[in-house]
Amino acid sequence: MEVVIVPDATAGGELIAEAMAALLRRKPDALLGVATGSTPLPVYEALAAKVSAGAVDVSRARIAQLDEYVGLPAEHPESYRSVLRRQVLEPLGLAAGAFMGPDGAASDVQGACEAYDKALAEAGGVDLQLLGIGTDGHIGFNEPCSSLASRTRIKTLTEQTRVDNARFFDGDIKQVPHHVITQGIGTILQARHLVLLATGEGKADAVAATVEGPVAAVCPASALQLHPHATVVVDEAAASELKHADYFRHTYANKPDWQGI
Repeated sequence: MEVVIVPDATAGGELIAEAMAALLRRKPDALLGVATGSTPLPVYEALAAKVSAGAVDVSRARIAQLDEYVGLPAEHPESYRSVLRRQVLEPLGLAAGAFMGPDGAASDVQGACEAYDKALAEAGGVDLQLLGIGTDGHIGFNEPCSSLASRTRIKTLTEQTRVDNARFFDGDIKQVPHHVITQGIGTILQARHLVLLATGEGKADAVAATVEGPVAAVCPASALQLHPHATVVVDEAAASELKHADYFRHTYANKPDWQGI
């Protein structure tokens, strides 16, 4: 996989936003897979700035959700559907019809998982999937020891993930759902381009395991090593445990300007 080390989160956001913009110039109706959390915010902000400046037309773009809490109504402020509406759809000026995601409030959760996997395939597949990474190496809500061939399904969150996410629920872990719907690792790997963004020293060990460790279910993100077009964008802090950091810097510095990421 390609590893790009950037000075900070802002630079990473700009780099990935430009990759999305370049994709949309080639394919105006591209399906962009988006993630929630604080890490991808610089990407969404940079892309919205490009739209405002007239540098890219997103009017035909489509947005696909990576995961969703089970049991939260769509209108709940912390449902990922609501979060992505605030962070992605509204800043880009996209209508609700441009968005697709799993129904976390469905009475038949397993049916909702299967329906979303089918919907992604029928939409032509995700063109670029943006990913974050957990401190334990999870992507989406595929916790450690998730099957590397898994499809969209219901998962039980680890206590650590619920602790990490309590900050979005007034610091009250009791409000954090125990279950989620997530694209499986096998589903994620079907996207044409995977872009993982990681910032901060707290992600350094997970990044090193993802890039330089073995492909193993204990680090779900290591499955990116199996993908033909995977890009890992990290700031200096998140790159601090990489043994081959100098090599990654050299290869990116000498990459043809036209190639992009």
